[in-house]
Amino acid sequence: MPRQCNICQTARAIIRRPKTGQRICKECFFHVFETEVHHTIVDNRLFKPGDRIGIGASGGKDSTVLAYVMKTLNERYGYGLELFLLSVDEGISGYRDDSLETVKRNQQQYDLPLKIVSYEQLYGWSMDSIVETVGRKNNCTFCGVFRRQALDRGALMLDLDHIVTGHNADDIAETILMNVLRGDIPRLGRCTDIVTMGDGYIGRSKPFKYAYEKEIVMYAYLKRLDYFSTECTYSPNAYRGYARQFLKDLEAVRPSAIIDIIHSGEAMKVAGNVKLPTMTSCERCGYISSNSVCKACVLLEGLERGVPKMGIAKVSKQAEHGGLDDARRGKAIEPVHFEKLREKALEIRKQRMLDAAGSCSKDTRHCECTGDSCQ
Repeated sequence: MPRQCNICQTARAIIRRPKTGQRICKECFFHVFETEVHHTIVDNRLFKPGDRIGIGASGGKDSTVLAYVMKTLNERYGYGLELFLLSVDEGISGYRDDSLETVKRNQQQYDLPLKIVSYEQLYGWSMDSIVETVGRKNNCTFCGVFRRQALDRGALMLDLDHIVTGHNADDIAETILMNVLRGDIPRLGRCTDIVTMGDGYIGRSKPFKYAYEKEIVMYAYLKRLDYFSTECTYSPNAYRGYARQFLKDLEAVRPSAIIDIIHSGEAMKVAGNVKLPTMTSCERCGYISSNSVCKACVLLEGLERGVPKMGIAKVSKQAEHGGLDDARRGKAIEPVHFEKLREKALEIRKQRMLDAAGSCSKDTRHCECTGDSCQ
């Protein structure tokens, strides 16, 4: 006999929630999933009315569901947000070029503006050329460092107030495990924060912090959303993959393991006598860093000098024997300094405020718009 939904008690249950074990119908699943994300946003005060929000869009299931849910909740609850899609083209043939086509379709489906920034444009290197140079070991280090900075650069180009990413509960639990295994105390202390500061000015948050990956997949499938599901060409050798498999083994034995690990990470406190790095700005590009030169600039310098493992390992034998041939040198470009990007973003904001003031038809004595001429 078909089981009834545990929530509405009328419709037939078609889903067993991995997160709670409840058997529920499709419509109740949509409702509880969206409501939980809404509560995460409201309880943590992630945004304020009028904020310009960039949705990190890769075309995968997480970012596609995030874009759909953010648009839905913004309209349903009147957040008053201006939403944008922000994508990074790492330059991975047969993977990112295909996934970006999905993002472009999402742009049309959700009617949201789209901005794409590329590694080639920002750094002078694509991931294909980096992997050709450094090999498949440690290539994820380059990609992770460059992507984080690329998102912040794209956000400043759009003059955004905040970036949201599709990191889910599984991702966060994996990160906690990785930081424990590596003994990375500074990152362990902040990896469970729902809001972090990217370049020191633009906030970055995770509305899916407590959403299980399985539920995101079910939501995308049942809503028939258009997303890209192929795994990155260069990710099979990533360290995160081993943490992910370990977490799946734990979840098979104890379904609450994912959320338990997150709560444990939230409860961890760094001892007062532990010396943590002091954050400053990179003297080359102006990005937030714990050293005088940020990781991205160190990695770029290594590529430029023919010492590709500089910053992630000991100098390679290849570098000891003269490094790369001259044809490969001089490829990297100097990224635009973040201070210049911030100045440009401020100019864009001022112009937008003036445009808003110019289109205001109210009596300036009583106008509440944000234009300088109306204040």
